Amino acid sequence: MKNIEQSLGMNLSQHLAMTMQLQQAIEILQLSAQELCATIEKEYLENPVLEMDYPSGRRELYEQGGPAHAGVRALADYLDGGGKQPAYFTDEDERQFDAPAPLHATLEEELLEQVNFTFKGEHGAEKERAVATFLVGSLDSRGYLTLPVAEVARAMACSEAEVLRILAVIQGFEPAGVGARDLAECLRLQAQRQGIYDGLVAAIIDRHLDAVAAHRLKEIAAAEHVRPAEVQMAVDIVRRLNPKPGSAYGAADSAYITPDVIIRKGEKGYEVEVEEAGVPQLHISALYRQSDTFDKATQKYIAGRLRAAAWLINSIEQRRTTIRRVVEEIVRRQTAYFEKGPAFLEPMTMKDVADTIGVHESTVSRAVANKYAELPTGVIALRSLFTARSARTETGEDVAAAKAKSAIERFIKGEDPKKPLSDQKLCTLLKAEGIALSRRTVMKYREQLGYDSSVKRKRY
Repeated sequence: MKNIEQSLGMNLSQHLAMTMQLQQAIEILQLSAQELCATIEKEYLENPVLEMDYPSGRRELYEQGGPAHAGVRALADYLDGGGKQPAYFTDEDERQFDAPAPLHATLEEELLEQVNFTFKGEHGAEKERAVATFLVGSLDSRGYLTLPVAEVARAMACSEAEVLRILAVIQGFEPAGVGARDLAECLRLQAQRQGIYDGLVAAIIDRHLDAVAAHRLKEIAAAEHVRPAEVQMAVDIVRRLNPKPGSAYGAADSAYITPDVIIRKGEKGYEVEVEEAGVPQLHISALYRQSDTFDKATQKYIAGRLRAAAWLINSIEQRRTTIRRVVEEIVRRQTAYFEKGPAFLEPMTMKDVADTIGVHESTVSRAVANKYAELPTGVIALRSLFTARSARTETGEDVAAAKAKSAIERFIKGEDPKKPLSDQKLCTLLKAEGIALSRRTVMKYREQLGYDSSVKRKRY
């Protein structure tokens, strides 16, 4: 009975270890190049048997040889509870620090700088500056003042007239339109500064914004006793104004996309290269293979770390191989896309690719997750190359949604703006090209492309 229990215990432990290893391999497969770098550096710091070489040629973070033996013994002491950190973690000359990210001024910071410049050196400027600072702090992300003037006056123990006077000063700050209390005032402030707040433009801002939103231009023309074409011109001018002047401030730093694969056209067709220029290379230190001189507890620890390091290195290599196989199959299927552009994207699902290369569909999904490809024409997300079979030709052939959208966009761009194409008319034109779509699907695609309905697209 005792032997049976021991056998069961050993089998259970091996099964759990394998599950954890497979889980690590799956996690590594779905990492982007940037995430992989972070994972490698983290594993390097946690596993002393790993050595890391940076592609840029940075020297290793610790030296091999005699002094490192002391590091191994220090590690044994540390594991034994001595609390002393290994020496190779304390070399000040080898520490790497990331440069701080540049800061972007928020809307509040930009306005407070103008407040401090405007309200200074005059009698009563301190009180005015306090009111102005309070007003700036009460603006929302659009740059609008959403707090009632009466509440500002109560909070700052001053009159509403004084608040309005200081608000008028703030409304003269940059960006134009800031400090407005509603859309009409925001547009009015900008139009006044540009010297175009007059005639029909002023009438539209003051009285007809709701009608503009509904594209009821004939109604505006009748109310103002002008032709619809004149209203159209005035509306075009108003639409050039910024309804959210504060939205350009306080944005996060732009995220730089690092391509995970590079697709180039060579002499024999398109070639796929897994991009690893910035990914550190891991290998196992020869020092830790020579552990015969250490006690059994240290040898056992090192053996476990060696197994973990070998599995990690193998998982990274497997990630590289899988990504290359997946992308090579994508390229084989989407040659027309790479040659001619998005309109020629062929219907292709992840299951199609998975079945061809002999892996599970989830493997393909993880291989392309959060990853980008560098093409001669730019960088694209690998996921964008997969399509839904949501349209069919009259012969029953599957058509990628992107191809149907491309046709819809082509029709709309070529339409007569005075007689824009309705969704039903677009259905008819698509059918003439052999693509059968319902009117509801055409409407969905048109909206996804950013085009208004034919009523709102009409020009006078």
